[in-house]
Amino acid sequence: MKVANELWGNIPILHITPEGHEGGPLPTVIFLHGHTSAKEHNLHYAWQWAKKGVRVILPDALLHGERDQSLDEVQISLRFWEIVLTSIEELGFLHNELHKRQLISGEPAVGGTSMGGITTLGALTAHPWIKAAAVMMGSGNYVELAKAQMRQYESRGFDLPLTDEEREGMLQALSRFDISLNRQSFGGRPVFFWHGVKDPTVPFEPTNRLFHALQQDYAAYPERLAFMKETEAAHAVSRKGMLSATAWIADRLSE
Repeated sequence: MKVANELWGNIPILHITPEGHEGGPLPTVIFLHGHTSAKEHNLHYAWQWAKKGVRVILPDALLHGERDQSLDEVQISLRFWEIVLTSIEELGFLHNELHKRQLISGEPAVGGTSMGGITTLGALTAHPWIKAAAVMMGSGNYVELAKAQMRQYESRGFDLPLTDEEREGMLQALSRFDISLNRQSFGGRPVFFWHGVKDPTVPFEPTNRLFHALQQDYAAYPERLAFMKETEAAHAVSRKGMLSATAWIADRLSE
């Protein structure tokens, strides 16, 4: 496979193409990294897809990787939702670029790990062009998650730089991308979930709850929905999970 470090607009990406397929349209995945990670940390996913003839775009999220602004962990955590919403918006730009550059056949799948999985679920509410999704230890209950994060910061003695009005405005904005409140946004699109039952960072139960609700929505086409849960796993995707997700998405792209 060929790995190229490119700049699309103001977004640094790794552009991975299968051997001998640098030019011309290919099935494509845009895959998003986790909080405080960077694009190169997901090259093992890209390798698996490239072997299956899939083009992969790995972008750096705002304040991450080549877009780092030397913020400490608390500062970057306080901007978590800004990063997520920016990534959702930037997916639209990357999608347009893929078509403009004539690099894509059909429409792309989108996926990600942790923050990238959270972003993927929000993106499904905003981008009807997403063909299939891989949500690796992500959660779509934005409002519930944001409230829990705020409680956690306050319990650690941090003063959140938000007035009550700003807090309410933020939750209102997040509710538009909260797929647990907007399940119709799935629209029957194929989705693969992976989650560790013992995940202390992105809790397992909301994802489990969402999946069970979706089973009713997908009753007519259950094969479009997959949930791989690992009872002993915490906040790290297993090799088995990574291989299952990449194979499942590659199959959906070939349909």
